[in-house]
Amino acid sequence: MSTIFSKIISGEIPAHKVAETNDFIAFLDINPLTHGHVLVIPKKETDYIFDMDDDEYMGIWMLTKIISEGIKEAFPCEKVGVAVVGLEVAHAHIHLIPINHVNDMDFSREKLKLTNDELAADALKIRGALSKSLESSLYPKN
Repeated sequence: MSTIFSKIISGEIPAHKVAETNDFIAFLDINPLTHGHVLVIPKKETDYIFDMDDDEYMGIWMLTKIISEGIKEAFPCEKVGVAVVGLEVAHAHIHLIPINHVNDMDFSREKLKLTNDELAADALKIRGALSKSLESSLYPKN
């Protein structure tokens, strides 16, 4: 069941990564609804998110929570919306989208057409926010 996501995981196709673990990867959607629209996926090829084993399922949601905090810091918004649709690519994935209104998550809307440089800048902002968050949790204020 090789998909475009499998090719991103293997490095055959480049992606603007914001985080990666042994089991998961988070990267910018190349057809985003907003700046900062991230996909979080398991590295193990699984089509349907509810077919993931329990540990993987809990792990992807823990990473999703961490990534959402970085997105909110990098792209100030009311909330970070979460969607699991799973019809467009046969590989489980979670959409994280900075939102201020419910229609910001309308997948039928026209997508942004960002340049490679804009995507790289967005990924850098999120990675920077994640680094600050990690640093503050490692070195709490007294």
